[in-house]
Amino acid sequence: MEIEKEVKKMTLGHEFGAGAACLKCKDKCEGFELHFWRKICRNCKCGLTEHNVQMNTEENKKVGKLFEDTKYTGLIAKLKTDGIPSYQGNMVTITLPAPATAYTVPASATASVVPPPAGTAAVQRPGPAAGSSQARAAGATPSPGGQPAGAAAATPGRGQNGSAGATPGGSLSQPAAVVPSAYKANKVPISVSATSASAVPVTKDVPMTSVTYEWAPPVANRYTAARYIQLLPPEKRPVAGSEGAAYRRQQMARQLPEHDQDPSKCHELSPAEVKQMQQYVRKYKDEALGIGDVLLPEEMAQVQAAAAAGPGKAGPGGGGKAGAGSVAVAGSAGSLPFAGSVGAAGAAGVPGTGPQRTFSCHHCKQPMGLGDPAVYAERAGYDKLWHPACFVCCTCGELLVDMIYFWKKGKLYCGRHYGDSEKPRCAGCDELIFSNEYTQAEGQNWHLKHFCCFDCDCILAGETYVMEKDKPVCTTCYMKNHAVKCATCQQPVDPEAQRVSYGDYHWHAEPSCFKCSGCDKCLVGQRFMALKGFLVCSVECKKKITS
Repeated sequence: MEIEKEVKKMTLGHEFGAGAACLKCKDKCEGFELHFWRKICRNCKCGLTEHNVQMNTEENKKVGKLFEDTKYTGLIAKLKTDGIPSYQGNMVTITLPAPATAYTVPASATASVVPPPAGTAAVQRPGPAAGSSQARAAGATPSPGGQPAGAAAATPGRGQNGSAGATPGGSLSQPAAVVPSAYKANKVPISVSATSASAVPVTKDVPMTSVTYEWAPPVANRYTAARYIQLLPPEKRPVAGSEGAAYRRQQMARQLPEHDQDPSKCHELSPAEVKQMQQYVRKYKDEALGIGDVLLPEEMAQVQAAAAAGPGKAGPGGGGKAGAGSVAVAGSAGSLPFAGSVGAAGAAGVPGTGPQRTFSCHHCKQPMGLGDPAVYAERAGYDKLWHPACFVCCTCGELLVDMIYFWKKGKLYCGRHYGDSEKPRCAGCDELIFSNEYTQAEGQNWHLKHFCCFDCDCILAGETYVMEKDKPVCTTCYMKNHAVKCATCQQPVDPEAQRVSYGDYHWHAEPSCFKCSGCDKCLVGQRFMALKGFLVCSVECKKKITS
């Protein structure tokens, strides 16, 4: 019954985006009109993302559907109106002290490594986490999206205990305990000190800079989020209204096609094909799909050291026992190491008591920058980490949009190329092929019903066709829309006819067309000169043409 419902639901939403202007073709396109199965505009052959269509709501629904019924369901919410799952998009405005501003950080209860916006590393003691009783007592109020106002901001002056605070590039004046939250095997802790937002207010005389991003990594510490984005290529940073924001939207459509996950977005699937597609979707949700975690390598090393200490154990100076399911590691050996390395866990599980360990990107093998955040992929294991700009698809090399990845045989894929590694993809409709019968032509795969003329949709099986820009076209449409014209008779040149080409000029290879313009001598197989589309056999004939 469920499969029959999916078959009945199939639709391509032809009203969505109708009439939108094409950003590529400009006035040449009359407005977006969706082809009934090709996923392109009928008028200009461009895709939906190349038209001026606002996709935020549709994108959120698409990603929500992608993560429905997975371990990442915390990222989506069921809408009570129509039951469609929706992705909680992370469009945020980050306000930080201007990069040139010098500042110090008051001492607090925990220590962490937090990069300032200018890119230099600093060791900061953040205040109580947003929403805690201490934060509310300090006058901090959560901002929209669950992030605290003034998150990760710092105040010039001295620490709460009267000693000088930490300056950018400096060190903590006193050692501090590091207490990671509850840690479970193969899980990233929800809250660790380095990603907890500071609730320290900023004085009015500190210059502030605000930037709105269409997407930012969902971390509480805004310095970490801002630094992550700074480490991306400038043209790919998702600043609202920028080239990078347009790039993100295009990659959202390219990397995560709806028709790879939802049978209702496909064209005329049979019940058997719907069943196979549902099995495919279930497989990648169980085995491959994930979202990257943005953490400081030093922070992850602390968590791993805490896990190695074992549940309920504390390092030297830890005092009491940790609560059930949590690990407490108390520091007593001075400030935490950073600058791209961290001390390995000692015998008692205290970071910094053993030999130093460096962190290198799994993709480029280069070391991580000083105090820079890294991207981790749970399915790959937390022994691997990537530079933000290196968290890319192994096939297309593009940034994995919103850090959504598919892990297979030790490699990261975007959704599209993971699908291509599992199933053949139809070059006509762009859908994965779940049928046992399909055709191959010109090095591509096609549904039997979709090997059609790109212009008129007539079936090409057993017919003569011409490949025009990697798309098959019937001979009638080729002669009408694509054939070159003979410079002599101005008639289109048949694709199977012999022709002569010279630069941008073409002729039928016949005596009536490929001849001297001065004496009408046939030039097939003869020496000739070309002069602005005219052919001449000798200097004398050239003089006749130019005189």
